[in-house]
Amino acid sequence: MKSTSQLRNNLPVIGITMGDPAGIGPEIACLALSAPEIYEICNPIILGDINVLEKNLELLKLNLKPKIINKIKSACFLYGEPEIIQLSDIDKDKLMPGISTAQNGTAMLSYIDKSIELAMAKKIDGIATCPITKTALKMAGSKFHGHTELFAKATDTINYNMMFVGSKLKIVLVTIHIPLSEVSKSISIDNIYQTIKTTCTSLQKKFGIKHPALAVAGLNPHAGENSMFGDEEEKIITPAINLAKKHGFNVSDPIPPDTLFHNAIKDKNYDCIVCMYHDQGLIPFKMLHFDDGINTTIGLPIIRTSCDHGTAYDIAYKGVANPKSLIQAIKSAAFQAKN
Repeated sequence: MKSTSQLRNNLPVIGITMGDPAGIGPEIACLALSAPEIYEICNPIILGDINVLEKNLELLKLNLKPKIINKIKSACFLYGEPEIIQLSDIDKDKLMPGISTAQNGTAMLSYIDKSIELAMAKKIDGIATCPITKTALKMAGSKFHGHTELFAKATDTINYNMMFVGSKLKIVLVTIHIPLSEVSKSISIDNIYQTIKTTCTSLQKKFGIKHPALAVAGLNPHAGENSMFGDEEEKIITPAINLAKKHGFNVSDPIPPDTLFHNAIKDKNYDCIVCMYHDQGLIPFKMLHFDDGINTTIGLPIIRTSCDHGTAYDIAYKGVANPKSLIQAIKSAAFQAKN
């Protein structure tokens, strides 16, 4: 995807949504924009609030001089002078760190909505989102629980998945935020097949992997062991895999999860692992990539990446937040945009 807004050195324009003003999003955004390497790989633009940004710059003692712009084409993308599209006007002296409010919820929704509008109009080439909180979303009247559902609805996307990306491991989830007791009845031949299809297509189009190889984790211990420990592999997962193979996708048979991740990392013979539920994939992923892992919503018509952590209210405005994950999210958005 190439935008008419690509300016300096033909680098992709990446919109960075500031996230919850009361969380660590504004802080890590400031730290990311203080890293010269970001300006070497993209043209960053903040979607947020200059008052909140300045409060965090003062906290961090960063010598950056932010300025408001109204249109992307007005941006100069100069290091040391981060540009921001002003979408809220929060009084920085009344801002309460670590506390969800309707005002903050409305503000962070406006950042997200504007980023999607700009990306769909191809005025920016990708989006990297800072963390938001479900509580503030609800207080602002949103019926959505998080970024993923918001982006899917706004772009009319039906088949989408969360992919988590690190230098050593990529995983994608068939089911996301549901109780463990509901996983078995929530997986189906269709949603596993669609996950495989969406994953392979995204790896090809956005990650430049021409012939992706996928591993599929079994649901049960020993991948069911001939239905001795559960029959989901035989009745659901294997038929989905066979359907994917019929359509030309390079995908494994169900593999016992307790050995899959070790072998995949050691042998590097898979480009991504399809996991049946949240913790099956996130536990090994965060063991490896707790600080630098990112997540990206695949299946969307636009590029959206995010840092792989929450608002961290407990450390907000204490000057100790780690920007590594956001920096990697920005890099991944730029990388996908170039592909």
